[in-house]
Amino acid sequence: MSTITAAEPAEDAAHGVSLYRAIWRWHFFAGLLVIPFMLNLAITGSLYLFKDEINSTFFGYRYIVQPTGKTLPAARIAEIAASAVPGSTATSYKDPVLPERSAIVTVSGDAGSTLVFVNPYDGKVLGVVGSIDEFNYVVKRIHSLAYFGNTANRLIEIAGGFAMVLVVTGIYLWWPRRQTGGIVSVRGTPGRRVFWRDLHAVTGAFAGVLIFFLAITGMPWSGYWGANANAWLTEHGLGYPVQLWDDVPKSRKITEDILPKSGWIVEKAPVPLSDIAAAQSARPIGLDKAVEIAKRLGMAPGFDVAIPSDETGVYTASLYPEDLSDERTIHIDQYSGKPLIDIAFNQYPLLGRAIEWGINIHQGQEWGRFNQLLMLATCLAIVLSCVTAVVMWWKRRPAGRLGVPPMPPQRSVYYGLWVITGIFAIAFPMSGLAIVVMIAFDQLVVRFVPLLKRVLA
Repeated sequence: MSTITAAEPAEDAAHGVSLYRAIWRWHFFAGLLVIPFMLNLAITGSLYLFKDEINSTFFGYRYIVQPTGKTLPAARIAEIAASAVPGSTATSYKDPVLPERSAIVTVSGDAGSTLVFVNPYDGKVLGVVGSIDEFNYVVKRIHSLAYFGNTANRLIEIAGGFAMVLVVTGIYLWWPRRQTGGIVSVRGTPGRRVFWRDLHAVTGAFAGVLIFFLAITGMPWSGYWGANANAWLTEHGLGYPVQLWDDVPKSRKITEDILPKSGWIVEKAPVPLSDIAAAQSARPIGLDKAVEIAKRLGMAPGFDVAIPSDETGVYTASLYPEDLSDERTIHIDQYSGKPLIDIAFNQYPLLGRAIEWGINIHQGQEWGRFNQLLMLATCLAIVLSCVTAVVMWWKRRPAGRLGVPPMPPQRSVYYGLWVITGIFAIAFPMSGLAIVVMIAFDQLVVRFVPLLKRVLA
């Protein structure tokens, strides 16, 4: 028969306090490091959610046209676009998604890649803008920090992993522990710290699942995790169906090399080669015929067509729409017009479809206006969480010190947390490595350097 001593409840209480403080300390450090990145993601993400509305409102002069009869052939539109940028060659053509939309041609030359907007009815050039200077492209690149180079892009990948940590640790800290406020209600007034603490906790608790969703569905675009995840899925038969390429000659190019936009699952898929033997005797079918074939095969309006750059290239029609059931990529032999590869969304493996679905929701496209507003609300919740975190910290920090939550009394709690960190690091290496460095600095440096210990107290 066992005997329960009075020391056991006390030890349990001490362990609970230690765990709470350890997680609070993690939450504080993670938040301190990623607040600027989270604000950037939320603000630029909010803009990108409404890219179509922004295009129609601020750049309508190049996106909106008045339908006036029959449209010009695609090849003629491509010629007009190339002549608008001397020394350039058309590399892709975007079929108008609606009768009142312009055709968009990408041309390439010594000056780089350029977007030319053409009225498909009268051939008037409506606008010319560098591909990397187009507003929504710039917003998206700032969103991922790829605009500032690979190193900055890795930082945003780390921030995405930290966001997931913040959600999980934040829900643990919010979890009711006999308190009467700060669960679904906000106590006090803006002049008191408890008001900002409760506002921060309640916002995070109710928006946490959506914030976590945004963080994990944003990972496919990250430079390290995204590329490796795509390769792993393909290698294990969970990405694009590689068997479709078994009997087709392949080039060294991949789909994202030739198209302005494609589905994430197929962006690393190889581009086939046209019949090389036919290149000696046959003539290319031309852009008009390629567009006609894509439409005849059921490609929904708004698709892009990559134009072959040499005699072995293919025409590639691709659509990455709001309605994922219409997502499709068709590679067409430039001589015979034969579809070499025809892959649609319903052919992706289950996990591949799930990732594409998550990406589509992330971008506010899956359920129309409701999806946009839901993701906008999540972005605003992120901004509010960042602001309340800063105000809450400012009100509680001691003079001359950073105000880091205290070390846990029992260091043994870190053993279990190290295991959790290790598992997270396997799933998300960049973020996991950053967390390991953060904890090592906290445990091995701060503890033994009096100046740091005092400043971070």
